[in-house]
Amino acid sequence: MKETTQLDNNVIVSRFGAMTCCASFVAYGGGVNSTAMLIGMYQHGIRPDAILFSDTGGERPETYKFISEFSDWLRWHDFPEITILRAPNVTLEERCLNDKVLPAIAYGFKSCSQRFKIEPQNKFVNNWQLAKETWARGEKVVKYIGYDIEETRRAKITEDEKYISKYPLIEWEMTRSDCENLCRKYNLFPAKSSCFFCPSLKKGEIKQLNREHPDLMQRALTIEANAELRSIKGLGRRFAWADVIYKDQIQGKLFAENECEIEIDLPCGCYDG
Repeated sequence: MKETTQLDNNVIVSRFGAMTCCASFVAYGGGVNSTAMLIGMYQHGIRPDAILFSDTGGERPETYKFISEFSDWLRWHDFPEITILRAPNVTLEERCLNDKVLPAIAYGFKSCSQRFKIEPQNKFVNNWQLAKETWARGEKVVKYIGYDIEETRRAKITEDEKYISKYPLIEWEMTRSDCENLCRKYNLFPAKSSCFFCPSLKKGEIKQLNREHPDLMQRALTIEANAELRSIKGLGRRFAWADVIYKDQIQGKLFAENECEIEIDLPCGCYDG
């Protein structure tokens, strides 16, 4: 992890924080990376005005439990508690069932993260008084995003007409392993954050979900069975999750040997460690 000086931190804070009173918030994903980013911000004296978590309604129970515990940790360290946001009227799971489709990533798109992650966040900020005051002065709201140094390709946007996007983990040259170590140092153990029915899950993760949360697996299989599919086979895009579970049960092993059953190599936009 790259060491930064206190002078560097003061420049960050004075440019985007107290001296200009620009609103700032963390786009919190609930996983290892964004948790490590907030710990690092605490270490560097960078305090955001808000911490926003967009809930698709499909996280695992351990993720919801950790978010509640980490929100307490943040309050104890004089940080804002986590604000939980949701898309209006419907969860991602309900949308899939109602429309008889799978999450968009199964078809090669990322519109589910746009609708259920980014849009609730944008709606909140658009109605946030601190943001309104910042924009009224002709300044921009600062958004902190937890991409690590190995995800630099995801950090494409640095500024637009409303936001300045900052990627502290990249600035601090922190790897995924650095993030895990930092969380452990503070006795914080976030789970991987993603929908339990996310098509980006690997076969080993599908098997683990079935072992640890068979009720969630049944809900995922219901989404898969309910979908009207033509160009893809199931939640795995080129394979169905139901086949993974069935073959694992009868063979006692994962079936990764079939070349046509290639896993999705398209990270979900919601992924956070």
